[in-house]
Amino acid sequence: MTPWYMVGIKTTSKSTGVKVEAEDALIAALKVKQENPSAMITYVRKHNARGDRRHPHNAAAAQSR
Repeated sequence: MTPWYMVGIKTTSKSTGVKVEAEDALIAALKVKQENPSAMITYVRKHNARGDRRHPHNAAAAQSR
C-alpha cells in the first residue's frame, strides 16, 4: 500500500492542493509537475485523512492508474 501525499501548486490564477498516491514526496511532486508543467510546487506533505476529509482536494492519482 503506497501512501498518499498532498501537493500544493500555484498557477497564474490560483493556488490549490492535489492528492497523489506515490512512493515518496519527490515522486508525488514530479507526478503533479508532469501534469501541470507551468505550475509552481509550493509544498508536499503526507495526506491527513481526517483533516483533508473536511477540506477535500483534487485527486490526481485516480487519473494515473
